[in-house]
Amino acid sequence: MTAIAIVGNGPIELLPDLTLYREIIDLWIGADRGAYTLVENQIIPDYAVGDFDSISVHEKEQIQKYARNFSEYPAEKDQTDLEIAILKAYELNPDTIYLLGVTGGRIDHELINIQTLYSINKNNIKGIIADKNNQLEMVNPGKYQITFNENYPNISFVPFTENIEGLTLEGFYYPLADQTISWGSTLCISNKLLLKNGTFSFSKGILLLIKSRDATDETIPK
Repeated sequence: MTAIAIVGNGPIELLPDLTLYREIIDLWIGADRGAYTLVENQIIPDYAVGDFDSISVHEKEQIQKYARNFSEYPAEKDQTDLEIAILKAYELNPDTIYLLGVTGGRIDHELINIQTLYSINKNNIKGIIADKNNQLEMVNPGKYQITFNENYPNISFVPFTENIEGLTLEGFYYPLADQTISWGSTLCISNKLLLKNGTFSFSKGILLLIKSRDATDETIPK
């Protein structure tokens, strides 16, 4: 089992605590300024990729000094720095790809980064986007166990495809049995687990599982 974390150049203040990922991540990839973020957090980038147009000369030198592999691309290119990083991750045959530092900036970048989970999903890889307040995962039909996470106590289910059929929630404050939810439905927003574990299942569609915490809740560890 191989887990790869890709760190983008989203706002630093929205990054999750990278130390929480040290034990579960096998390889780190820095996309553009994300590579410098890794260096600042005393994490050696296994790969640093991008056009590096958002960093200073000194910051670039620091990346080149510490990164095990450094690949610079022209600023005018068809792919975003994040997409280049994801393609590099595919070459390494991971089971899971974490995308960190890819939210909270430009909304066009954030939307396409969420849609990138679909590409990861199609490659039979588990993709997870995480920031300080949210954790987002795309899931296919089936039955899943979900465990309480004190960092992200709120749980929402959002359709990625037009309809989700047969959605059933067990062990939740608001249970559900064999329901169809569609784009625009708020039925499955902001639920919570009753105990440590619960299950959810559905029979058709692609679902976004979103775990979150309120941005103003400073009592929950970051």
